[in-house]
Amino acid sequence: MCKLTSRVLDLLILICFIIIISCKSPTTHDESPRERISINDGWKFMKYASSEDADDLFYDVRPEVVNANDSKDADTPATEAEKLEASKKALKPYILPTANPFIKDKSKHHKRPEGHPGSDFPFVQATFDDSSWENVNLPHDWAIKGPFQEGSNAEVGGGMGRLPSNGIAWYRRKIEVTEADKNKSIYLDMDGAMSYTIVWLNGKLVGGWPYGYNSFRLDLTPYINFEGKNQLAIRLDNPNHSARWYPGGGIYRNVWLTKTNKVHVSHWGTTVITSNVSKESADIHFDVTVENNSDSDSDIETITKIYELKNNDNGTQVATIEKTNSKISAGKNRTIKGSVTIENPKLWGPPPTQTPNLYKAITSIVSEGILIDEYETIFGIKDVKLDPNQGILVNGELIKIQGVNEHHDFGAMGAAFNVRAAERKLEILKDMGVNAIRMAHNPPAPELLELTDKMGFLVIDEVFDSWERKKTPHDFHLIFPDWHEADIRAMVRRDKNHPSIIMWSYGNEVGEQYTDEEGAAIGKRLSDIVKEEDPTRPTTSAMNWAKSDMPFSNAMDVISFNYQGEGIRQDPIFDNITDRIKTIPQYEPYHKKFPNKVILSSETASAASSRGVYLFPVSDLMSSPIRDGMGGDSKIKQVSAYELYAVDFGSSADKVFASLDKHPYSAGEFVWTGFDYLGEPTPYYDARSSYNGIIDLAGFPKDRFYLYQSRWRPDLPMVHILPHWNWPERIGKITPVHVFTSGDEVELFLNGKSLGKKKKGAYEYRLRWDDVMYQPGELKAIAYKNGKVWADKIVKTTEEASKLMAKADRTTIDGDGKDLSFITIEVKDKNGLIVPTANNSIEFEIEGPGEILATDNGDASDLTAFVSKKRNAFNGLALVVVRSKKDVKGNIKVTAKSNGLEMAIVNIISK
Repeated sequence: MCKLTSRVLDLLILICFIIIISCKSPTTHDESPRERISINDGWKFMKYASSEDADDLFYDVRPEVVNANDSKDADTPATEAEKLEASKKALKPYILPTANPFIKDKSKHHKRPEGHPGSDFPFVQATFDDSSWENVNLPHDWAIKGPFQEGSNAEVGGGMGRLPSNGIAWYRRKIEVTEADKNKSIYLDMDGAMSYTIVWLNGKLVGGWPYGYNSFRLDLTPYINFEGKNQLAIRLDNPNHSARWYPGGGIYRNVWLTKTNKVHVSHWGTTVITSNVSKESADIHFDVTVENNSDSDSDIETITKIYELKNNDNGTQVATIEKTNSKISAGKNRTIKGSVTIENPKLWGPPPTQTPNLYKAITSIVSEGILIDEYETIFGIKDVKLDPNQGILVNGELIKIQGVNEHHDFGAMGAAFNVRAAERKLEILKDMGVNAIRMAHNPPAPELLELTDKMGFLVIDEVFDSWERKKTPHDFHLIFPDWHEADIRAMVRRDKNHPSIIMWSYGNEVGEQYTDEEGAAIGKRLSDIVKEEDPTRPTTSAMNWAKSDMPFSNAMDVISFNYQGEGIRQDPIFDNITDRIKTIPQYEPYHKKFPNKVILSSETASAASSRGVYLFPVSDLMSSPIRDGMGGDSKIKQVSAYELYAVDFGSSADKVFASLDKHPYSAGEFVWTGFDYLGEPTPYYDARSSYNGIIDLAGFPKDRFYLYQSRWRPDLPMVHILPHWNWPERIGKITPVHVFTSGDEVELFLNGKSLGKKKKGAYEYRLRWDDVMYQPGELKAIAYKNGKVWADKIVKTTEEASKLMAKADRTTIDGDGKDLSFITIEVKDKNGLIVPTANNSIEFEIEGPGEILATDNGDASDLTAFVSKKRNAFNGLALVVVRSKKDVKGNIKVTAKSNGLEMAIVNIISK
């Protein structure tokens, strides 16, 4: 009897458990039926020694390059494309169908030919032995380890960074798919690969994407073996002479395997539009596109819940978009629309006056009571208005753009995307007062936009640097006719829900500025495509030549100048030059012609300097071009850090500030550039990296940093003196002293003696003591604001170098194999002062669960490989970047040594 009772009780418990599970709401499942799996680890990599050794599985033919000029000015006009004959061997017809989901006119969709070219090639076969290939994890930049290519006849010149980014390479990896996935759709999602990606799975050609900066998806489902391992093989072909900056090489962003049910939310399938935004309420319009890859129609329920996002976790649920019942036909997709009003919304806006609040929408798709998909969308609620007489208003507040342009590389770490490296960049820029980033000149990694969303930067998202006319022989113009629509729609669909984006740019300094109505028609077509994808944001295209009476400007919502606001080549030194662009200041002509359009300077300054290098004599101009004896020295390949010098088509920061202040209707500026970047080393193309950054390649601020900070952070008490005060060879010689401050007046002292007070005048942004006679000792600047002491600064002549000091930006990092610590090495004297002329050789050692990823010093002329553990300091500073080892915790010990100097040690905890 007891045994029977026990069995009945057990049975009743089991029945109750089953009832509870069956009654549980499908939308509360802990695990989503959608899987997004990182497949960054465990790849095999091989790069051909030369293009002559490579296979013939190429995308398309390219023009032969004869005498390519790698060192031409950045504003050299683009030229007409060459005519090429099609090759029967080209794989382009098999790749073009990947673009079909982004081509609106279905009559223009590409039909894939029969067959699978390359299926008999060994690298795509599962049986191929790749054990001799290099083991790599993604993101991976094959070129960054170097070596740098030196000389005027280098295969890769200064324009592309002198690193071996060109070439053809393969990546191979097995992926796991189980019998449980048999009724699912399996996708390969690539955030970016440089370039001309072609993908095979199990020997079958799947598809590809030529443009190296866009993210894309390939459907692996038809080629999957659901009963075992699957061999993925990816071929990249990165041409030389394809960019005006360092493009990187390889699968340099993240790669994902996405598994969904046959009925699921489409790729980038949600759209959030906010309207009627105020502090009291906001209307949320939410569209979700669902696709049905099954052989039968499907009845579904769609419901979306909206949560406040707090510290990456869901906070309070604030709204629900009502459940919608829909039928999705087999093989089709359908967009389901919903809306809701959120009361007392927390608005997204840029600091310091606003907060970048975020929301998360979780969309659930239910069929026959079963949760079949769940999709998350991060968004923000904001109101942006354009005022042609003021600029850009965010949530009713005028926000003057204090922006910079940024290329995609991370200096010594190359193009391989790293979240911490990107975050560090943004933190340094924020400290300077930056509130906006222009993505120059391509879509960024998606994680970068996640950071700008969280940190509150305004963003211009940009897609192309060239259209049909070419700037370099192998740039985007080769694929523009076939891919421009797909590429621009892909960018907007991927990025449209990011609240940080305030504007779309469909071109930068394109050659079509010069082709009148023909070029204007292309621009209008691109703008129209953007508007079809996102009618809520304005469009623009950056101009460095087009004028107000030309048709090119008509289609864009916002007028974007590159250097034209200040005028180009207006200095008397250019009076006799006839073969270069010369432009008078364009603010007034454009404001008169387009009184209802906002005017923005999308590139300003392009000033140049080398951190800590001061050359004499010092120009008495507000802005000067660079020549030997005029702020430049071609022998040492350095530009003076007095911050008065700019490339021929550019201007100093001071001149730009004056132009903006004289035209208060301008929305603001994006400086070229925030950081130095690899490639385009104007004016010295024997170097490796640019001189235009406000911050050098290692992340060390130049003097210009403090000039911008003095303007962009007016409430920050600060004063900065330049140059350094170590000039034994200049005793008794005039050595000008300049001071940057957020105050309005400064008194300067040399060895306790006042050199007088100076007050900023109209359109003055620095204070100059140009007649100071050098004597060693101490410079002291006391800044005043409204007659009261505001800030002070002292610069001293130092003793000889005696020791190294090491400072890590973070002394605790995650042991995930990705996190980084950036360690600054300072060369100091016995009194603890940085020796500003020290260039000592430093060796680095590491112990524990970390590795030295790269070293640098910010010197554009230094061609020491970034992977070297030996590096000269540059004017007192050097950098070592440490990366954690995956899944290993403990203490990482980094040691810096230099002959004759006391060593430095820093400890980092990998957790």
